[in-house]
Amino acid sequence: MTNIIFIMGVSGVGKSTIGNLLSEELNIPFFDGDDFHPEENILKMSKGLALNDNDRFGWLQKLNKLAVEQQSKNGAIIACSALKKSYRDILHSSIKESTKFVFLDGSFNQIKERINARKGHFMNSELLKSQFDTLEIPQNAIKIDISLTPHKIVKLISKEIVDKAEFGLFGLGVMGKSLSRNLANNGFKIALFNRHVKDVEVDVAKNFKNDFEELSTALPFDDIESFVNSLQKPRKIMLMVNAGKIVDYVIEDLLPFLDAGDILIDGGNSNYHKTKERFDYLKSKDINFVGTGVSGGEEGALKGPSIMPGGNKETYNEVKPYLEAIAAKDANNLPCCTHIGTEGSGHFVKMVHNGIEYVEMQLLAEVYTILKALGNNPDEIANILEGWKETTNSYLLEITIDILRKKEGEDWLVDKIMDKAGNKGTGNWTTITTAQLGVPSTMITSALFARYISFYKEERIVASKNLETNNTLDINFTIEDVLKAYQFARLINHYQGFKLIHEASESYNWSLNLSELARIWTNGCIIRSDLMVELVTTFKSTKNMLTDEKIIQQLKKLKPSIKKVVSQCVLNELATPNLNESISFLNSFAIENSSANLIQAQRDYFGAHTYQLKNDKTNKFYHTDWTKN
Repeated sequence: MTNIIFIMGVSGVGKSTIGNLLSEELNIPFFDGDDFHPEENILKMSKGLALNDNDRFGWLQKLNKLAVEQQSKNGAIIACSALKKSYRDILHSSIKESTKFVFLDGSFNQIKERINARKGHFMNSELLKSQFDTLEIPQNAIKIDISLTPHKIVKLISKEIVDKAEFGLFGLGVMGKSLSRNLANNGFKIALFNRHVKDVEVDVAKNFKNDFEELSTALPFDDIESFVNSLQKPRKIMLMVNAGKIVDYVIEDLLPFLDAGDILIDGGNSNYHKTKERFDYLKSKDINFVGTGVSGGEEGALKGPSIMPGGNKETYNEVKPYLEAIAAKDANNLPCCTHIGTEGSGHFVKMVHNGIEYVEMQLLAEVYTILKALGNNPDEIANILEGWKETTNSYLLEITIDILRKKEGEDWLVDKIMDKAGNKGTGNWTTITTAQLGVPSTMITSALFARYISFYKEERIVASKNLETNNTLDINFTIEDVLKAYQFARLINHYQGFKLIHEASESYNWSLNLSELARIWTNGCIIRSDLMVELVTTFKSTKNMLTDEKIIQQLKKLKPSIKKVVSQCVLNELATPNLNESISFLNSFAIENSSANLIQAQRDYFGAHTYQLKNDKTNKFYHTDWTKN
């Protein structure tokens, strides 16, 4: 929440006058930065000499220290020229989220007349030109024309800071509502927007505000222009609407009311290609765009999600205080939010996050299938999984245990649920992307297709009768083997997911940090787990999990169990596609000489696609007429 106000501008614009009046208006103390200049600075300026950066450095640090002290109290108004961006960076260092700059703007002649009329001040009009030469117009300040009366200026500043919201939420679905409450609980004054649809969606924002005490200062709207005008500049608006064309429609609805430098944040599951297009489109209109992945579901959004923002680093720094404040915290109390990279990188990693999530869910479903086939009821399976938490804990494991224990009357609820799994598109996008980039993320594809298969319920029933699925089981492995098979498959899943992210980073020049990405996935998100915590360290020394000695030894130790479980499941006709794929992938990958030489020969035979020879160090390509002896 803003409680440090810097009144800035060249000498003579009235910083002290406005600062004193604003102090009375807002009832917070005023400090004149000139009073904190060391004697040598005052002496230099009184001789008509301009201060240099070295002269100002200690002075700016002293004012920053003052601001930090006042920020923890009632706040403060501080008058300071703050002519350069680098000066302003020092002034709000470590408290940027609590600060606002007010730029008092006037012409050279207008200010020169004022200075020449002043008496007993060390600044004279001869120094004014050097100040104008030094001045870097701030992009994100409240700009005020000094030709207005002091009373009018103070009222404008007060209205902008006190009456206006810091952050806007556009769209009050499940996630939008939870994020709104999260922001409010962190002390931010927010504006809320939800569309008005007669007899369908009426006064949604207003009613939502009235339902929760923490939203008492929130500003509710169902009119876009009023919503945008209620926000401090540069406006920061987070879009929480369904991915797809609706995002473009919303952007077009907002654009007429936005100003250069305003920031739009897309917090939905948008396709990263579309995010790149929107980024470029809005850049052409001087509007900043941040494509942001948000993971954690309804509860995570309220209590602290994992947040993955992609866009310009400078733009991220403008929204960083808000996003990092509402994010989950890792084991070191650092926010599970970081600048991912440029363009669509934030939505890309969220997409892959969801792909990894698909596999993790499918693996637990397959474990459930196996343990059920071994004669365990849902409660007994939950008890088995409870024991796995010591070595293999994850959020998805925990919720699976809760699900299996849930009853309706005497029956387990899970047994009543239709076995048709839906999807919202991110698994499909990940599968398309992994094919486009040529990365073998086979487990994500397998998990997606398992969902597709599940949806053909009626045809599956017919097939089960026509093809007489085996009901007589002869299983020769232990529950410990199932645990080890599960652990093996999870390692392969995470290898493939992070491999896809790394290859995309290389292809798109994103320079993604895998260790930092793993860190923000240690809490708040759906795929948080003990394994993810370990990967934070792993990725500090390698970008390839399969070169890490600890993981290599784990895979070797677990491999006998995955082979045993998968082969037994195949023989007993138990559907475990992702467990199968994990060992199938490694068998195909961890092999020096594959059968691809025959495939390449076949391609050359019918299509003259050429081939290379193993022992030819020239890397020359050859073609053979295979019909001749």
